[in-house]
Amino acid sequence: VHLMESGGGLVQSEGSLRLSCAASGFSFSNCDMSWYREAPGKEREREWIASINQFDDRTDYKKSVSGRCTTTRDNASNTVYRQMSRRKPEETAVYYCNDGLMSLKWGQGTQVVVSS
Repeated sequence: VHLMESGGGLVQSEGSLRLSCAASGFSFSNCDMSWYREAPGKEREREWIASINQFDDRTDYKKSVSGRCTTTRDNASNTVYRQMSRRKPEETAVYYCNDGLMSLKWGQGTQVVVSS
């Protein structure tokens, strides 16, 4: 199993950023996928942010990001995406993808730094 997140960087609060997670080594199309984040000083506390269903791409979001976050998936390329706008500085974190049970081997994450 391999998960590789990318697309992070420095973004202003009004900017938009799209994160990608390329997956391999398991049946991606048969797996609900989720995004998590780990804030500075909270190592190993990975907070769930969003999920996308394997059956019909139905999405679910943490209340604090709902309306600002869009999660999509491309089963042909085994990739899940996360687009977010109007970020808050407190959302500076390392972002990870995994399945809904956090059962897959974690990737290295991609760091997002939000400036006000």
